[in-house]
Amino acid sequence: MNNLYKSKTYVSDLDVAIHHVVGIEKLKDKKLLITGASGTIGSFVTDVLLRYNRVNNAGIVVYVAGRCVENLKMSFKDFGEVTVLPYDLRNAIGFDVCIDYIIHVAGNAHPAAFNKDPVGTIIDNINSTYNLLEYGRYHGTKRLLYVSSAEVYGQGDINIEEFEESYAGYLDLQSARSCYPSSKRATENLCASYSKQYNFETVAVRPCHTYGPHFTLTDNRASVQFIKNALKGEDIVMNSAGTQMRSYSYIADCVSALLTVLIKGKNGEVYNIANPNSKITIFGLAEIIAEVVGSKVIFAGPNIEDLANQTPITKQILNSKKIKALGWSGAYSVKKGIEHTLAILQGE
Repeated sequence: MNNLYKSKTYVSDLDVAIHHVVGIEKLKDKKLLITGASGTIGSFVTDVLLRYNRVNNAGIVVYVAGRCVENLKMSFKDFGEVTVLPYDLRNAIGFDVCIDYIIHVAGNAHPAAFNKDPVGTIIDNINSTYNLLEYGRYHGTKRLLYVSSAEVYGQGDINIEEFEESYAGYLDLQSARSCYPSSKRATENLCASYSKQYNFETVAVRPCHTYGPHFTLTDNRASVQFIKNALKGEDIVMNSAGTQMRSYSYIADCVSALLTVLIKGKNGEVYNIANPNSKITIFGLAEIIAEVVGSKVIFAGPNIEDLANQTPITKQILNSKKIKALGWSGAYSVKKGIEHTLAILQGE
């Protein structure tokens, strides 16, 4: 992650994200905890806060929580001061500090993990959020933001143009693959229930397919595989026709929206995170990546593992009216986001 800070494009993207967070000045002198800070979303959230601190002397105290304490310290040491707290979402919380805001991002978020450990995916999502809700309730936390997923819409009606937050599509509850969206649904409701029963403030977000220059080695999402192909100078390999239509979001847009919801979202509610200008098929995404690096898209038959990881969702376009009503707007088209991602990873 450290090499990202040497990229002018990456630092510029952090500044763009900061500019698009509505009401970010309200986080000054606050204490924020981010779980999952080693992942795509959590790492960028952390970097945005550290960058805002550096440029504006904002006095935000940033805590990141994770299992690999030394790795997290090394990851952020060049960009600002963070306090790393030991945290494993499968265990009880072992730290004891007062936090103003909790941003809970930690958890399995790629298909291989769902297929390998569906039971763990369910238990981890629900138990970790319960533990953090209890922690926040008894430590005077102002608000918890839960990062859910657009997968909660399941196999939505393809005749519906965009999915609003009130929509609930079909999930096959007998399929182990449903472990992820089912547990995300349950955990969203757990947060809303804490807001109602205990008057503990919670908000949730449903990011669409989010991509950017930081991802874990085990991440096997299609967009990550395409980017890895591009970085190696290889053709982009498709294991299906790629006709599924998706909302995509560059990480800078995703995080500016997420922090806007943390600050301005209504207690107990959930918000889609999607840029209305970034709707494209998986094949269309592959074409853009190939165009940027000067390669081509090729098709290969899926192997057994590919078939197991494929999602049954054919359409996932999110309505963004609710988050736009908070004053948020996106800054990146799909092509611009891909260009920035590859420029950063290729060292400009």
